[in-house]
Amino acid sequence: MQFPIFKTKIKGITKKFNLNNPEERRKYFELKAGKEIKKLRDYLKKGNTFIVYLLGKKNSGKGTYSKMFAEMVDAEKIEHFSIGDMIRVIDKELQDGKKRKELFSFLEKNYRGARSIKQIEELLNKRSTSAPLLPTELILILLKREIGKRKKKTIFIDGFPRDLDQLNFTLFFRDLIGYRDDQDVFVLLDVPEAVIDERIKHRRVCPACQTSRNLKLLPTSKVGYDEKKKEFSLMCDNPKCSGPKMAPKEGDDKGIKPIKARLMKDEELIKQAASLYGIPKVFLRNSVPKSLAGEYVDDYELTPEYCYQWDGKKVLIKEKNWVIPDDEGRPSYSLLAPPVVVSLFKQLVEILNL
Repeated sequence: MQFPIFKTKIKGITKKFNLNNPEERRKYFELKAGKEIKKLRDYLKKGNTFIVYLLGKKNSGKGTYSKMFAEMVDAEKIEHFSIGDMIRVIDKELQDGKKRKELFSFLEKNYRGARSIKQIEELLNKRSTSAPLLPTELILILLKREIGKRKKKTIFIDGFPRDLDQLNFTLFFRDLIGYRDDQDVFVLLDVPEAVIDERIKHRRVCPACQTSRNLKLLPTSKVGYDEKKKEFSLMCDNPKCSGPKMAPKEGDDKGIKPIKARLMKDEELIKQAASLYGIPKVFLRNSVPKSLAGEYVDDYELTPEYCYQWDGKKVLIKEKNWVIPDDEGRPSYSLLAPPVVVSLFKQLVEILNL
């Protein structure tokens, strides 16, 4: 698949923004997509909503893009909804007698499918991260249950569809949950596997507050150095946290190798979604070929790579443009999240005819 390259560079404007700073980022969005943001805000103020299906490979930034979108448009009227989070909540409900009873009471009244409630209960009890996906009809009714707990909002659904057999259900999902007049949209994400690989290999997580950063691509403001091990480390700088040393997750050093099959499956799902008729698509591209970057984007919109040196007393941090091969092998730059979200604003405004 060839995803289009979206141009965020505005001729004649040389102002630069620090996109990691929330206030600077807000000014950036107002400059690059202020008109579109206002149209989307007005659309939601009138009581309108829409449904977005986020389709991208694992670690492609689905949650980051949707939350940044909500941050700028209207966080009260937009909700990022993760199927993975929903299943984790249900796992906890199964451990609580009262909530477990409420869950199966709901399923007895609403579930329809090839399995009995007893079989569903056994399936949920045995579920693990390595187990096969839950049956589609069960995911649908659990999703409807969760959405029913909330006021009608614009929803960014992350993790559904997850398999090819679930794809056709999305064409009728708005009817199933009662959003009959809502526009629904596929948002398809294109992120080079080289980017996903580095995001995983250099990820660091705070053991106290679970804040996630990246030693190579998104450091904290506090970087430590172990002279014996000759290793640099990130210290959590969340103001609500005690600031311990951040650590990699088990298996992160292997990068994408353990999830290679999953990435191939995700890619096939994106291709299938792009070929469907009757539902509009937004195409979001995370990278731009190095040879075209100067024409399409500003330099501060590119993902920097951070390098470290120890001068004997303190850590020196140096920054340079990060060059990676895209999935076709071309030298490319990865984009920071904000320019990708600018593309999302503009494409959605066109789809909604605003």
